[in-house]
Amino acid sequence: MSTLSIDRTSRWFGNVVAVNDITMDIGPGVTGLLGPNGAGKSTLIHMMGGFLAPSNGSVTLDGTRIWRNEQTYRQIGLVPEREGMYDFLTGYEFVLANAELHQLSDPAAAAAEALATVEMEYAQDRRVSTYSKGMRQRVKMASALVHQPSVLLLDEPFNGMDPRQRMQLMELLRKMGDEGRTVLFSSHILEEVEQLASHIEVIVAGRHAASGDFRKIRRLMTDRPHRYLVRSSDDRQLAAALIADPSTAGIELDQAEGALRVQAVDFTRFTALLPRVAREHGIRLYTVSPSDESLESVFSYLVAA
Repeated sequence: MSTLSIDRTSRWFGNVVAVNDITMDIGPGVTGLLGPNGAGKSTLIHMMGGFLAPSNGSVTLDGTRIWRNEQTYRQIGLVPEREGMYDFLTGYEFVLANAELHQLSDPAAAAAEALATVEMEYAQDRRVSTYSKGMRQRVKMASALVHQPSVLLLDEPFNGMDPRQRMQLMELLRKMGDEGRTVLFSSHILEEVEQLASHIEVIVAGRHAASGDFRKIRRLMTDRPHRYLVRSSDDRQLAAALIADPSTAGIELDQAEGALRVQAVDFTRFTALLPRVAREHGIRLYTVSPSDESLESVFSYLVAA
């Protein structure tokens, strides 16, 4: 099991600061890296992969600096967003070349296994120039996996993939995370991150904005009311009882949904209040569901902050 540590790390290009004083640890399992376009995600991934030197601070793998340390490179697999492939090679030759660069004992067998892992055996003898975007992504993935790295870094890996290919890659990344490997991927498709990542790191304008399970992050945002959809046996009576308490800031009866839309300004007080009020008034609660605890809501709140 490996842990990547970013300690007060910055990276600038001339007068442009791409990553600004970020500190975080990425451990075993699947972590999603989120941020708007231009937030610094790719720069951060390239520093983690040893392809870019920090301007300040440090990036280490299990306590060892990554930059210009070839021993750490043997433990890291990187799938970059940019296309940097040799189109005149076949898929097999492309993956084999990386196996040989790593000086594996049996590069041919390792290349064949990596291609099978990403289900690209059927096209391994075709030139890369004939591949679709999704096929190129999968061959890049095979190349990153050929040396069995303990850390896998993927920058927008789902770009260009059809739904079936996305599901296959999601299942593979879940499996690797369950095996104890450290998997970090960036994606601008929030639904993919929500389905796959057990942990998120959010970067906004080069700075570290949030870290953890997105639902827990939402609950820590005490400056924003929490929104709930509540269905009960008597919505009107329940609304009258709840609105009298300072933990609620507003209640709306949604006739189309047949439910109450409640804004709670005190999460802890409201979660204790609701069942107590229902019990005291003999009201049955059928549905109590947060309506703004999705990753999309959390992300939009963080970006707008």
